[in-house]
Order: sequence, then C-alpha cells, then structure tokens
Amino acid sequence: MRLLDERPERLATIPYQAAGPGGGTQHVQLTVDRLRVDALPAGCRALIATGDLQGVAASPFGGAPGLLGIALADYLTVWADGGLLPPPDEVGVLLTGDLYSAPAADVRGASGAVADVWLAFAAAGCRLVLGVAGNHDQVTAAQVADLGPDLTLLDGDRRAFGGHTFAGVGGVIGDPARPMRRTEKDFLALVKKVAAAPTDVLLLHEGPAGATPDQLGNAAVRGLLERRPPALTFCGHVHWSQPTARLGDGHVVNVDARAVILTDAG
Repeated sequence: MRLLDERPERLATIPYQAAGPGGGTQHVQLTVDRLRVDALPAGCRALIATGDLQGVAASPFGGAPGLLGIALADYLTVWADGGLLPPPDEVGVLLTGDLYSAPAADVRGASGAVADVWLAFAAAGCRLVLGVAGNHDQVTAAQVADLGPDLTLLDGDRRAFGGHTFAGVGGVIGDPARPMRRTEKDFLALVKKVAAAPTDVLLLHEGPAGATPDQLGNAAVRGLLERRPPALTFCGHVHWSQPTARLGDGHVVNVDARAVILTDAG
C-alpha cells in the first residue's frame, strides 16, 4: 500500500470544541482530507486514519455533544449517503490513539475511557477497525476484541487483513510507572519487533520525526524505521501542518487532530 500523493485534498470539516492552551474551551475544526494509495485491502474501498481526537462534537444525527470520535463515526453514514465515501461496510478505520476528552472540553491532557469510540465505528458497520492506544486512552485489547472479530487493538502485534499486513505499538516513551509509557529501550525494541518483517501499515501513537524541522517526532524511532521502512506509518501525538513525509521508500502520515481518507487511484 504505497502513497501516490503527498499533498492531501480537503474533503470536509467537522466543528468541535477542545480545551484551549490557556484554559477554557476553544472552537476548532477537524479537517478531513484525502490521499490516494496504489492499493487497498480486499473488502475495503477506502480507509480512514485518524487520531488525537481530543474534543467533543455534536453528532450529525443530533443530541448532546459527545466524544469527537463518536461524532466522526456518525458522519461516515452521512458522507456515504452524499457520495463522499463508500458505505461504512466498505470502509476500514485506523486509529492512532488519544481519543478522550473531558466532557466539557475544558481540561488539556485529560485521560479516560475510549471504548465507546471503537464501539461507534463498529456500530456504523465499518469493515475493519485497527488501532493503538495513546497515552491518554483507557482501553484494553480485550474490551476491543469483545466488540467484534474485525476490531483489534494492537500493541506489539501484527494483523493480516485483505492481503495487507498491519502492525502497531501504543503509548509513548516515558516513565513506565505512568500509564501507557515505556522506556525508550523497551519502546524501540517493540517497534523493531513488529516491523522486522515487511509491513504495509505501521500504527504508532508516538511516531518518527519527519523530513523537516517542523515535523516533530522521535528521531530514534525514525532511525530505527529507516532500516526497514513500512510502506505507510501513521502516527499522532504531535501535530504537523504538512501531514506527509518520506521515510526511506515509504511515507509517514501524521493524523494528529485530523482525519485522512485513503482511496485507490481509480
């Protein structure tokens, strides 16, 4: 699954509320962009990759605002009805973590349960939901597995689907006494393990540095992946204004606070 575009095409936006940098709540927009790839997993006509959905938004179906990821799942049906996307049962979802927000979207860095976001994509009928947990997510692999056979929380694991191989490592480098953190040595060892064999898609929360100084990330992760680069690496944790960067003969796509829809060249 190779990227054919490096500049995304804007398809839509979703208004939401997020905690402001100085406290309180700010009104922002989730951008929904499209990139083309040379092939998609069998059974999928599109993939949507997203992460760092740390906000609240109203569903297009009405009701009180809830987690942004739940609203995004609801929009898939609306966009399919409008011809923007295939039906959800032909769409796969890739999650790079940090899907929680304080209910009033007024606390930065809040942590909490996010299984309901996974459930929302399952309830929408999505063909596949794979992802990793961020350092602010409270969710287990068992909780996700209970939602259906094609939903998998990856953490040092690989999963084959539709002729493609997916791998993932959740969390960030940090004090292992804190949730969803590992020492750099342990984190890099796990990334090396899952990416040792050829990998079509690698999902990380904390990802590699990009190709320019403003594409922040972990230099050690980049150095490791350059030895055997996956075709596509999706990550978040820090935001890039330009979401794509080359990594060897593959690409990194940063989906922090954005959604990227992958379609084939047709």
